[in-house]
Amino acid sequence: MLTQAQKDQFDRDGFLVVEDAVPSETLGALRAVFAEWVEESKNHTKDYGETLDKRPRFDLQPGHNAETPGLRRVQSPEEVSDVFASTMREAATVDYCAELLGTGIRFHHGKVNSKLPGTATKVKFHQDFPFEPMTNDDMITCLLFMDDVTLENGPLEVVPGTHKGPLYAHWHDGVFTGAVADDVQAEHEGDIVKCTGPAGAVCLMHARLLHGSAPNLSSSPRTLYITTYYAEDAIELSPNHLPSTFTHELVRGTPSGRVRCTPYEMALPEVPKGTSFFAQQEGSDAG
Repeated sequence: MLTQAQKDQFDRDGFLVVEDAVPSETLGALRAVFAEWVEESKNHTKDYGETLDKRPRFDLQPGHNAETPGLRRVQSPEEVSDVFASTMREAATVDYCAELLGTGIRFHHGKVNSKLPGTATKVKFHQDFPFEPMTNDDMITCLLFMDDVTLENGPLEVVPGTHKGPLYAHWHDGVFTGAVADDVQAEHEGDIVKCTGPAGAVCLMHARLLHGSAPNLSSSPRTLYITTYYAEDAIELSPNHLPSTFTHELVRGTPSGRVRCTPYEMALPEVPKGTSFFAQQEGSDAG
């Protein structure tokens, strides 16, 4: 489904944007469900719902109210929505990941991250892999654009090629901040690329790629359905930070009965206790 040029780009840069990753009917259904969740959130003043690990499923932005709702995250949406579950299993994004990793793949976790108009959510620069270490790093984060993503509404910002570089520290002064040090970001400031595209596109991103995103400064929403997949022959080395009933489901290929290990060294992540990654910083995993 991907051209050799696209595969080469992913290998070189660590990311790839592909348009028309889901049919318009699926995109419309995903957006309709999320709109229902936003409407429902107007009835709440604090985070609500419950996930597999007993944390709230629906994460509200500070300042959220009925007039200006700020639903910024839905954890494991595929557990409570058939259309999200079928997208997680059947979308072309899954086939792209299988092609790029060249192996069977399993589902790791899913979430919706949204920057509604007027919300100031900023995601500091980080890598995803230090949140979710496995025995090997064949792991891709898929960011499906549920809205048009523009330069103004808080697009993903990536640093091409950093997936082949070091795993940076996300612990600072004994605290897991979920972000790299300021001097690391400053070192790469001139290399940042902003990933934009129409609704229905997907950004495929290697889990070691350095990335972040800016606040939504526009009057348009920027909502992503984010799913992470990993090579079938990898085994988790730390508790999943967004566990669900679908975690580790084999979505492409067949079980090999083997485990593959690649050399790397890093500090284990902190297991989150709050609603979301915002407990560490204004943003700390993809999107």
